[in-house]
Amino acid sequence: MNSRSEDFEKAKNYAFLLLKFRLRSVNELVERLKRKGFTEERSREVVSFLEEKKFVDDKLFAKSWINARLKRPFGLRRIRLELKAKGVDKEVVEEEIGNISEDYTETEIVADLIKVKLKRLKGIEPVVAKGRIYGYLVRRGFSPEIVINNLNRLCKQTS
Repeated sequence: MNSRSEDFEKAKNYAFLLLKFRLRSVNELVERLKRKGFTEERSREVVSFLEEKKFVDDKLFAKSWINARLKRPFGLRRIRLELKAKGVDKEVVEEEIGNISEDYTETEIVADLIKVKLKRLKGIEPVVAKGRIYGYLVRRGFSPEIVINNLNRLCKQTS
């Protein structure tokens, strides 16, 4: 076996090792291979091979990532940013988020999370509690408008 095909095999084996733990985006896989010391050309060659064989697919990765993050739960804004950071194409991200956003009502999820947090922060000054809850939910990627509207509505109900 010549060194070119040996290098390809090593890169391919490393890519499979990475994919054993979780799905990865095309860009993420190329970057990891380069970080491991493989050339840009070799990394792209291996990832192209894996795409041909259907081991790597950004659409499938985006769908899987979104589903995993929604279980936590995270807001769509944060999920969008995470996928962008992973190098997933904007059209793919918007399409996949569009597919789930019909069934995913941030308003209801935010309301449920606020109720849980309000119970935990019962003994704390209401203004401080609202600030903590607001910060927590916005960091999780929920829309500030939805958080504020729900916070105001739910705090009036509990007063």
